[in-house]
Amino acid sequence: MKRIHLVTLASLAALVLPAAAGAAERQPLATVAVQQAGDQALSGSLDGVVEAVRQTTLSTQVAGAIVALNVKAGDRVKAGQELLRIDARAAQQGVAASASQVEAAQAQLKVARQELERQRQLHQKQYVSQAALERAQAQWEAAQAQVNALQAQTRAAQTQSGFFVLNAPYAGVVSEVAITLGDMAMPGRPLLTLHDPAALRVTAAVPQAMLPALAANLQAVRYELPGVTGFSSPQQPVKVELLPTIDAATHTATLRLSLPTSGKEITPGLFARVWLPAAGTAKAGAERLFVPTSAVARRAELTGVYVVDAQGKPHLRQIRLGRQTGDRVEVLTGLRPGDQVATDPQAAASLR
Repeated sequence: MKRIHLVTLASLAALVLPAAAGAAERQPLATVAVQQAGDQALSGSLDGVVEAVRQTTLSTQVAGAIVALNVKAGDRVKAGQELLRIDARAAQQGVAASASQVEAAQAQLKVARQELERQRQLHQKQYVSQAALERAQAQWEAAQAQVNALQAQTRAAQTQSGFFVLNAPYAGVVSEVAITLGDMAMPGRPLLTLHDPAALRVTAAVPQAMLPALAANLQAVRYELPGVTGFSSPQQPVKVELLPTIDAATHTATLRLSLPTSGKEITPGLFARVWLPAAGTAKAGAERLFVPTSAVARRAELTGVYVVDAQGKPHLRQIRLGRQTGDRVEVLTGLRPGDQVATDPQAAASLR
């Protein structure tokens, strides 16, 4: 009796399992239709870099030891803010000496003026000759010229003393600090690098062969910043500018794409990819096909998708992929518009 009971259970299991498997096979696969591109076609890309429209390398016009360094890399500064100070004791002594010379010259000018007035009074009374009056006039003019010269020299010394303090020319961010406290500053030596984060652009070098097609459709140019949130897919720039000059060494022209004002994630030096418009934009845009990236199946060296026919049966079809845009990837060959593609390759493979 026990053996008969075991055989009966086995027979029931054999009947139930195929029925369950058949029910699973009859369950339809989740599919998605192959989509056509709705925007203009982009053909080819160039490597670019993010740069600041205003970026300044600051240096000093005088030599001296750095006695105060008020900023570090990454600090935000305001226009006119003091960045560093150079030892200006010698310059200050020069200004004081020039001021003393001006005072001495003014005293001599006072004496010369008094002498000229005295000679004029004596000449009116005919006590002195015309020559004596002219000599007094010449001495007064010489003293006046001496005062003017020394005053100009003092102003120059005061202006030069202002070179010992380095101020920010505009509001921005300190990109690099090339010196430390106590270093010797020399004329022309780079000390700080400052850039304005409110005005950034992408710059790329365009080969000469691409220039005719690009110049006719500049507004179709797009850019992307891989790894930057919100900019990892092709974006439309605020402004596109193609410089009219061509580099004689590289035979390339400079393409500039203005970026919108953004947060701290975009900084000068980031890698950028510039997408150029394809020739025959309207026609090319109608032929561009996209599928979800999750629908792509990779088997060793084979890249394909499962196309579901009218009977609901999946068939693996090899495809060739293009660039990826967000959660979609472009299909260059292997599919037609309207093909139904399984969104779950593993489930489709189990039903084959």
